[in-house]
Amino acid sequence: MEPPYYAVIFTSVTTNNTEGYVEMATLMVNLAKEQEGFLGVESARNEIGITVSYWKNLESIDKWKNQLDHIEAQEKGRATWYKNYTTRIALVEREYSFQSES
Repeated sequence: MEPPYYAVIFTSVTTNNTEGYVEMATLMVNLAKEQEGFLGVESARNEIGITVSYWKNLESIDKWKNQLDHIEAQEKGRATWYKNYTTRIALVEREYSFQSES
């Protein structure tokens, strides 16, 4: 990805009732990949879950937030799966990385 682009950083703590959570998360990633302006996603979960999705612009992020299946997942998350969560939207102006040869 060539900056500038946007990162949506979603951090969460789940409840003990996670039935159907993994399936919904997988569905949401697959659905996000179909959205205009989607650039990629990275995710990790331990005590805290962190998912960072990357988007071309703020309009694409707004459309994703208001996509009907995504709204349904958000409602289910608030009602069942999450103790708490925070969403942050950041403009990525620069990036650099390292990759080992071995």
